[in-house]
Amino acid sequence: MAQLEARNGLAGLRVLLGVSGGIAAYKACELVRRLREAGAEVRVVLTENAARFVTPLTFQALSGQPVRSGLWDEAAEAAMGHLELAHWAQHIVIAPASADLVARLAHGFADDLLTTLCLASTAPLAIAPAMNLRMWAHAATQANVATLRGRGAAFLGPGEGRMAEAESGLGRLLEPHQIVAELAALRGPKALTGKRVLVSAGPTYEDIDPVRFIGNRSSGRMGFAVAQAAMEQGASVELVAGPVHLQTPAGVARVDVRSARDMREAVLARAQHSDIYIGAAAVGDFRPHEVAAHKLKKTGGALTLSLNENPDILAAVAALKQRPYVVGFAAETQNIEGYARAKLERKKLDLIAANKVGEGEGFDACQNEILLISRDGAERLARADKLALARQLVERIAEKYADWESSNGNRKDTGRARSKARAPRRTRMRGK
Repeated sequence: MAQLEARNGLAGLRVLLGVSGGIAAYKACELVRRLREAGAEVRVVLTENAARFVTPLTFQALSGQPVRSGLWDEAAEAAMGHLELAHWAQHIVIAPASADLVARLAHGFADDLLTTLCLASTAPLAIAPAMNLRMWAHAATQANVATLRGRGAAFLGPGEGRMAEAESGLGRLLEPHQIVAELAALRGPKALTGKRVLVSAGPTYEDIDPVRFIGNRSSGRMGFAVAQAAMEQGASVELVAGPVHLQTPAGVARVDVRSARDMREAVLARAQHSDIYIGAAAVGDFRPHEVAAHKLKKTGGALTLSLNENPDILAAVAALKQRPYVVGFAAETQNIEGYARAKLERKKLDLIAANKVGEGEGFDACQNEILLISRDGAERLARADKLALARQLVERIAEKYADWESSNGNRKDTGRARSKARAPRRTRMRGK
């Protein structure tokens, strides 16, 4: 137990668990047990609707603490109990979080005890959504999620799977052990503190004429998730983004580009000042030889485009004299490991994350899986929500970067120091 607590960083943490209404509320009982096993102290606040699914007595027995469910508890509020709870909490976790609760949090409502506590507390907020797949996908819900993420709230899930209404899709509450693991990742030691991480994400578009372009189906979700995961690990993160419609992760600096050449320019301008470069963008390999000044019209026959090859961003970064640790991505439809390993060697990368695309996988999907390949071997990161997967990936990158830095960093720093030390002597010689 002591080893587990030391490893996951939850020992002694004061967790305020908010439970909203929904059938997934029963899983919050198991979550209380697992949080306490991890060494956390847990107090539970139920919404009025949550108490219809699981009784306060159940949570009191599991947490060993009184359970609150309303603002009008005279005994508790005689001493302003809702403010005492707000000050007590070191982390607020809401699991499950219904679509209604997410909306009320996004709009700053304080119409019950749980939303009031969230407004009154300065503790970090982690939200584990659970709702019907169409409710989760609805533009209103996604806008509310983006608003909360922009304020620094962490979203744990949702997962994908079968739901109570006999449907299957994205919107399922993560399992309690997954929520504990993700919370531990948020609270644990920051493996990249003080490091500068550059991430490229999304597609690139190459114009054919003023209204048409060549592009690909990359949504940018994986790259944005990687940027968020690196920021969570303490890094200073710059994100070079192709044309996507995604909310910038809180704390991440973003630069928007359109074409492959635009992205190359933005990346190379920052790469030499970065410790790690993660090239998650799906950069277009080709561009039209000429861009038509006006919209091309139909002629009744075939249209032939002459294409030029775009510059290789990954190879260019890896070839820099003062290079960062370089991580590439490989999206393949077949022979994934073979093609990815060849790309690793050909472009002189340090690490490559390979995944299959097509048939509902990779691009546009909410989940992904990765085969992580280095010159020392390969490791498979199992299918998961892209943010959860990105957190695993960044953990591995941080580990491998530390090894790389210890073997290469000292020589690099020594070279820089020698260069600086020689400069005064050259100045004196010019002075003579």
